[in-house]
Amino acid sequence: MRRTVAALLLLCAAAAARAAPAAVEPCELPPRYGLTELAVRIVRTACQEHRLWLQPFIEADGRLAALAVTEAERAHLDDGSTQAWQRGARYWRGSGTLAAMADPPGASACMAPYGQAAENDCRAFVVDQPWSAAFVSWVMLRAGVPGFAASPRHLDYVAHAWRDPASPYLYADPWTTRPAPGDLLCFLRGADAGRGADGLRQALAGQTPGAVRSHCEIVVAANPGGDRTLYLVGGNVLNAVTLRKLPLDPAGHLDAAALGRTGTPPPAGEAAPPPAGREDAGAGPACSPGNPAAGSFNRRDWAVLLQLRLDL
Repeated sequence: MRRTVAALLLLCAAAAARAAPAAVEPCELPPRYGLTELAVRIVRTACQEHRLWLQPFIEADGRLAALAVTEAERAHLDDGSTQAWQRGARYWRGSGTLAAMADPPGASACMAPYGQAAENDCRAFVVDQPWSAAFVSWVMLRAGVPGFAASPRHLDYVAHAWRDPASPYLYADPWTTRPAPGDLLCFLRGADAGRGADGLRQALAGQTPGAVRSHCEIVVAANPGGDRTLYLVGGNVLNAVTLRKLPLDPAGHLDAAALGRTGTPPPAGEAAPPPAGREDAGAGPACSPGNPAAGSFNRRDWAVLLQLRLDL
């Protein structure tokens, strides 16, 4: 009897192993067939930065799985010489977005840090100011995306895709469009969380007050090997350059059920402001031991997919 049970357990384990897709390293995959050279450059640039930050990532269930170094630290990144805060300052300078941030203390010090006082001021600026849009802008400029609207605010290039047919990105619904490498997936956060894809379109069309707070990440892989997972790389995600896994449904769209999408804003009184220093945070029910699902870093108000044009 025990031999029979053991044999059955072995058979079940073997079947499960065959059924489960093999784990993948999205940044180590060869370029997918049909990708444009521009998309390959975007993915390669984003992945290089993720490796530099020692590959922190968020699992598909929304749990933080690894985080080695953060923006405020003087600890070195993977190259052994660059301090974490210095890389954040480079995103600001190299993206051309720093000039738009002249007012906050420390911005001018980041133009060309020299001396301990200037370095301290620049480091404080990197910690205090959200830099995820500067990161995306830096990646796009390094990859040579023509006509990208570099900005310290994600919403500026979202609006550019909405209004300008010359934008390198096409505006699309994130729940009905399949994402591809090189695309940008964005959510609304803070006081703007809960608008949803329809609410953002209404705001961009001028039918409702304009949205302000948003966050975008770069698609580096989509459903490789049929694993029903979307892989994103974003800056200032938990204060680092972090890879995020999102679940996909069988059709290759974002999995609405797994991501807790209801299509309605959170009830009054449940929205909470994002913690300081967490640009990736969104409003929603408070996380607690009795409500652990609210602590998922993936349950965000995903509101727009910006699709990289294929004719670039």
